Amino acid sequence: MQKTCTEVWNNCLQIIKDNIPVQSFKTWFEPISALKLEGNILTVQVPSLFFYEWLEEHYVGLLRKTVKQQMGEEGRLEYNIVVDKSSNSGSPYTTSMPSNGNGAASKTQSMPVPVSINKDIKNPFIIPGLKKLNVDPQLNSQYTFESYVEGDCNRLARSAGFAVAAKPGATSFNPLMIYGAVGLGKTHLVQAIGNEIRRTLPDKLVIYVSCEKFCQQFVESLKNNTINDFVNFYQAMDVIIMDDVHNFAGKEKTQDIFFHIFNHLHQSGKQIIITSDKAPKDLSGVEERLLSRFKWGLSADLQIPDLETRIAILRKKMYADGIELPSDVVEYVANNIDNNVRELEGAMVSLLAQSTLNKKDIDLGLAKSMLKNFIKNTTKEISMDYIQKLVCEYFEVPVEMVKSPTRKREIVQARQISMYLSKSLTKSSLKSIGAFYGGRDHSTVIYACQTVEDLIDTDKKFKGYVNDIQKKLKMS
Repeated sequence: MQKTCTEVWNNCLQIIKDNIPVQSFKTWFEPISALKLEGNILTVQVPSLFFYEWLEEHYVGLLRKTVKQQMGEEGRLEYNIVVDKSSNSGSPYTTSMPSNGNGAASKTQSMPVPVSINKDIKNPFIIPGLKKLNVDPQLNSQYTFESYVEGDCNRLARSAGFAVAAKPGATSFNPLMIYGAVGLGKTHLVQAIGNEIRRTLPDKLVIYVSCEKFCQQFVESLKNNTINDFVNFYQAMDVIIMDDVHNFAGKEKTQDIFFHIFNHLHQSGKQIIITSDKAPKDLSGVEERLLSRFKWGLSADLQIPDLETRIAILRKKMYADGIELPSDVVEYVANNIDNNVRELEGAMVSLLAQSTLNKKDIDLGLAKSMLKNFIKNTTKEISMDYIQKLVCEYFEVPVEMVKSPTRKREIVQARQISMYLSKSLTKSSLKSIGAFYGGRDHSTVIYACQTVEDLIDTDKKFKGYVNDIQKKLKMS
């Protein structure tokens, strides 16, 4: 019996899953779907050109071996790439490409609509009636790639940002959306991109604007009947960097005007960079047609930095400010402020101020005293030992079994919940958690946490278990 394209691709996925980290599999392979199987050619659909380029650069060898294993030596893989899901004219606009560059890829693209721009326009940042386009980019010169510390928490976003800075408007990362919680470095990164573009490509017109400022300017242009000047100004930019686009929520007219500016810039090959506190799919109050455009390029998240990255951030700031602090002080601050880069740097400024004003040397005692006032509602950290003990008591399983290699269902469940709670309730790194629970790899911890989160969303009984244990931990 001949296999279907879905069966062949699922078999490929099983092999791939065993050869790469769990998180990489979830990110780069789960979004792919099988489309057709014709002879010895398997066609799969990927969500963007960025996906295609990433797979071909990082996984082409694994894909080639896997396809040949499933389909024989003549087996080939082709991609169907979704270019635009937002069109109202029917099916998604796609382009097809062969794997591994065996011949030139056939590729059909729509030509940008030429739009003439009046250079005699008004600049909302300077003076109405400006006769020459001389743009203040509104960038902070201190925000550079050199001052931005790279770690696992931001590597994808920083790499994409560096690629955009080298070739604005000429990569697949258009728009480039950086999202993450407050204080994780979104503004620093996007302004670093803008500063790098201005350094290497000084003829490019770059503008940084917060969403709130953009909305205020739009309202002013309506009031002054200068809406055409407002639109023309932003359409004349080569690179537009907009911060905090989640603030568009509920502002329908402003969204509409940005929609048209976005379309013009994108069709003209200009670069769009935006930030948000949430991923596009989680933004509320923003029109679907605008959200779909946010998804055209790359959406990269910034995560909470791990301990090593937090220490590196502090040391980078110390070097920039020309100061030295004892290693134990640096490690103490990094250990106790673990969710916000802005607070981390603020704590060091406060520590220096305390030292200067009170004429005291900076030591561990001063750091502990300062952090008591700096961090609100600090609670004593629950240990992994206690979490493990409580989980094992709840499920009535021996503690030593959780660290053993056994795959019994009840033991695996207790181990995964213990890992999940250790990650959310302690300051331990993924590597430390894996080592504690039987010397396991950090990817095992990531998989365990994802499994628990998925079950909490889909299994009410399981969710009840986790809630019960969390209540017991809070009472301890």
